[in-house]
Amino acid sequence: MNPTRCALIALSLACVTIALEAADWPQWRGPSRTGISPETGLLRQWPATGPRLVWRIDNIGDGFSTPSVVGDRLYIIANEGMQNEMVKALNVADGKTVWSTKIGRVGNADQQPSYPGARSTPTIDGDTLYALGSDGDLAALDVKTGTMKWKKSLRADFGGVPGTWAYSESPLVDGDKLVVTPGGKTPLVALNKRTGAVIWRTAPSGGLLSSLLGSEPAAYSSIAVAQVGDVRQYVTFLDKGLVAVDANTGAFLWRDDRTAQGSPANIPTPVVGNGIVYHATSSTGGAAVRLMAKQGKVSMQPLYAEKRLPGEIGGSVLVDGTMYGTNSASLMAVDFATGALKWQQRGIGTASIAVADGLLFLHGENGDVALVEASSAAYREKGRFTPSNQPQRRGGGAPMGPSKAWAHPVVANGRLYIRDLGTMWAYDVRAAR
Repeated sequence: MNPTRCALIALSLACVTIALEAADWPQWRGPSRTGISPETGLLRQWPATGPRLVWRIDNIGDGFSTPSVVGDRLYIIANEGMQNEMVKALNVADGKTVWSTKIGRVGNADQQPSYPGARSTPTIDGDTLYALGSDGDLAALDVKTGTMKWKKSLRADFGGVPGTWAYSESPLVDGDKLVVTPGGKTPLVALNKRTGAVIWRTAPSGGLLSSLLGSEPAAYSSIAVAQVGDVRQYVTFLDKGLVAVDANTGAFLWRDDRTAQGSPANIPTPVVGNGIVYHATSSTGGAAVRLMAKQGKVSMQPLYAEKRLPGEIGGSVLVDGTMYGTNSASLMAVDFATGALKWQQRGIGTASIAVADGLLFLHGENGDVALVEASSAAYREKGRFTPSNQPQRRGGGAPMGPSKAWAHPVVANGRLYIRDLGTMWAYDVRAAR
């Protein structure tokens, strides 16, 4: 959807679309930050062995970062050991490294359960790549060479406080602003994307934010953009709840703590659409609020809340009024307006999800990959397979156990990209021409 049109639709919620080739995947959750690709002409059914493997690279560096893809380059954040977290550019033709730039060290190396590593997805906007390292290093790089343009530290420059598992957010570019969530003394901050200069900081205020005097850490979610009437707002998780701030000023607007109560990790990006914001965690399930605007002011009305609703790390996507996502056991189709269950199926279990050409691309936490029709009527699987040479699981300990396949699938320019720790696979998913 055109970003100008998004901003003008009253009583609706806006997308952030970076102007690139239609089939690129330039940021977290794709061109409109919704998990949806505009690509068409894809395979409707996979062979038993899966789509054709174009290449596999086994030494891209460690971590859980989902790639971004623009033109003939693929970009990821990876780490080698605990002292070198880097951004890497790869050729989409063969997966070979074009450049690599260190941005900092790995954050919270002694965290428990212990699986520290790179987490965020790079954001590409024109000739600049923006990356947030797990230790809070925020860098702007030249996309062609990897040369550093400017750099900030969320900890040192903004008094930022991450959660137990360090920073996991993927930066938002909205117009001339670059927006991130330091937490602590600066819940959210907007910077000039060209210089790194501060445009605004959110003051700790509103409910629990105020009572904690700015001590509430960041969570692990990434910002969603909501437009209701003429009020544009940024919505994301902090450690104790979902918060919204004014996009122009950073002023606190509202918060909803229902899904964060009892949750050790608030991770999924909020889903927005039709005047509704859906938020969820794996511990407590999902909840929704309805936003209304009158005379430039926003009010929030709590809607449904249900533990069984999708809330896993892999997030949810909204297609034609139906939301698809996974809970601890199954893929679910849910009526977005009411939270009513349409269908539920085990499939490949808990998974991350992307949408293209009316199809759901799933990357299971067990490493499997599946294709399912985006149908509100019934579960219709169109193929599944296990990528070759799965990496060995590592780290963990109670309560979460070893690390899992947490990177999201990416569909770009006729390819399906799957990343799992130090391995990347590229598959051709185009229909026969």
